[in-house]
Amino acid sequence: MKWLNTVIKYRLLLGFLFLALAIFVNIQTSFWPSFILYFVAVVLIAGHFLFGPMRLIQAHMEAGDMDTAKKVVNSITFPQLLIKPMRSVYHTIKGNLAMVDQDYNTAETHMKKSIELGGGALTKQAEGPNKLQLGMLSMQKGNSKEAEAYIRQAIRAGLPDNENNAAAYLQLCSIMMNKREFRAAKEYFRKAKGFKPTTPQIVDQIKQIEKYIGRMPG
Repeated sequence: MKWLNTVIKYRLLLGFLFLALAIFVNIQTSFWPSFILYFVAVVLIAGHFLFGPMRLIQAHMEAGDMDTAKKVVNSITFPQLLIKPMRSVYHTIKGNLAMVDQDYNTAETHMKKSIELGGGALTKQAEGPNKLQLGMLSMQKGNSKEAEAYIRQAIRAGLPDNENNAAAYLQLCSIMMNKREFRAAKEYFRKAKGFKPTTPQIVDQIKQIEKYIGRMPG
C-alpha cells in the first residue's frame, strides 16, 4: 500500500503539522473543536517514535535497495523508544545490513540484542533466522561448537523457508563431517537436499558435498 508507506515516511512531519493546526484552531475557537486534530497529531508523533519506519526498511530490503534501507534505519535517532517487538526487528535489520557489509562483529552484536529482547510474535518469527545467522558467524570465526548450538536452536525455533532450512542442515552436515560423525553428516545432507533449495550458492554447496559424501563410511 503506497499511501501507507507515504504516511509512514512523512509521519513525524504530518504530526507536527496537525499539532500546529490544532493549536491554531484551539486559539481561534476552543479546545473541543481542536481535539480531533490534537489526537491525530499525538497518534502520528507517537507512532513515529514507538513503531518506527520498519515497513519502509523491509520494503527497500526486499527490493534489493540496501543503500536506501541503510539510510532509513540510520534515521532512527532513538531506537530505545521503539516498542519491544519493533526494537527487536530494528536490531535484526541492523544485523542483516552489517552482514551485507561483512561487518561481522556488529552483525553479531545486533543479532544477540534482538534475541535477548524476546517476546512478541514479530520477535518469535525472527528468532530462528537470527540464531541461524549467529551460527553462520560462529562458523566463520571457527567456533564450530557454538555454531552447532545456534543452528540447532534455529531449527527448533523454526525457519521461514526451504532456503534457510537447507542452509541450516548443510552447516550441520559440514560440522558433522569435521567431527568425523559421518552417519549424522549424511543424514543432515539428505535433509538439506529434501528442501530442494534454488539459491545458487546453496545449490553449488550441495553439488560440492555430493562429490565425496557417498564415499564416506557410515
